[in-house]
Amino acid sequence: MTIQFSESAEPIEIEADAMLPTEYGNFRIRVTVDSYGKEHSLLYTGNLKSVNAPLIRIHSECLTGDAFGSLKCDCGPQLKLSMQKIQEEGTGAILYLRQEGRGIGLNSKIQAYALQDKGYDTLDANLALGLPADARNYSIAADMLKEMGVSQVRMMTNNPLKIQGLEENGISVLERKEHISGMGQFNKGYLATKKSRMGHML
Repeated sequence: MTIQFSESAEPIEIEADAMLPTEYGNFRIRVTVDSYGKEHSLLYTGNLKSVNAPLIRIHSECLTGDAFGSLKCDCGPQLKLSMQKIQEEGTGAILYLRQEGRGIGLNSKIQAYALQDKGYDTLDANLALGLPADARNYSIAADMLKEMGVSQVRMMTNNPLKIQGLEENGISVLERKEHISGMGQFNKGYLATKKSRMGHML
């Protein structure tokens, strides 16, 4: 099934939608393929159109944090917390975007990690590699929400760029919900950089 929202929007392919029981509760998972061939997921529960503004989180893929439990970031705990919060809410969604390392990819992310081991902060490590501080794009997230009939949301995030990214692509963010989890001794510098240099609300 191909969805086209406007002349400027990229079509998205809905490849699959199935039940996904998890340790946090039962979800459905919907896989979307964008025009670059990347597979993104919508993990949701309830009828998103049945509420005025469903609770959502945009979560960028983080193999090291989500799968391996890295303590260098707060990604894994944030993902788990969002799953818990959505189950408590009864209706909501996580948009899991294939934008590893703020969009620079896994290989470049690990190269940046190596520079961090030498004392660079997370932002300067990217810049030293000739990479942008944040290469993510949220238009696909907006398209995925629109395909589900959602035009306004309440959003779990500490990152104002995610709010801006949705609103610039036609999704109204009615409320920001603070989303802090996974802070520890190994990611103090990472989180401090997010706050002081990237505008995160921590």
